[in-house]
Amino acid sequence: MGDAGAVTTAPASVREDGFPRWVRAILELVLILGLWVLYSLARLLADTSMGPALDRANELLHVERLIGIHWETPINQLFTDHRVVGLIGSYWYASLHYVVTIGVLAWLWRLGADRYGPARRALVISTLLGLLMYISMPTAPPRFITGYVDVLSLHAADGWWGADASAPRGLGGLTNELAAFPSLHAGWALWVALAIQLYATRKWVRVVGWVYAIGTAVVIIGTGNHWVIDALVGWLVVLLGWVAATAIGRIPIPVPWAKRRSSAKPVRAGTAVVE
Repeated sequence: MGDAGAVTTAPASVREDGFPRWVRAILELVLILGLWVLYSLARLLADTSMGPALDRANELLHVERLIGIHWETPINQLFTDHRVVGLIGSYWYASLHYVVTIGVLAWLWRLGADRYGPARRALVISTLLGLLMYISMPTAPPRFITGYVDVLSLHAADGWWGADASAPRGLGGLTNELAAFPSLHAGWALWVALAIQLYATRKWVRVVGWVYAIGTAVVIIGTGNHWVIDALVGWLVVLLGWVAATAIGRIPIPVPWAKRRSSAKPVRAGTAVVE
């Protein structure tokens, strides 16, 4: 029988970077909070001139007609004509975007750094890409175009949101209503589906993830908040973010506070090395 390899053990509460797990959790919460603040501030920094935003929306609509994906009118009509559908869509749009994403992040954290790290990195990269596009290309959503209905506004009295997008009532002035292209509602929902597809062990859970992604795309269009092409580009941004996160993960990045690994000497069979 050949020589047995060395066995290395370390306290479960301490990661290789030297930080206790609870410290890492606090740092992750700070990172996520910082990303949300940046998300909000970046949207406020974007140009809010309605004329160019409407022109850009009409250009997107023209592209949709050329490639045959101009599906907004019948979907928006469905959410407008049927009160229950519109109300469910309004709550879906105003709530699940953050709740589900944070829930999946917490689940990935419990699974371990090897799964949480790459997925979180992909979410951060794709969000930053989306913010860059918000700032450089402010675009009006369908609800600002004649012929489309703002479904959330129809049901504002039944929820906590006001008539300005999905912002809490009275805080509509803090949101940029021209941050439509791409749709990070759709993008984050695809991120959720990808994370669940990769790491969930039950088939029905993976199916729920994809239902959520597709359902979110339908909801953002049906409520008059995004064009079909917004959803498609939102998905593309997340796919690019995931590819970039995977590539970065393969590049060794030195961390100043990480413990240096000493060169290991050959260990005889049956010998265990405990750090």
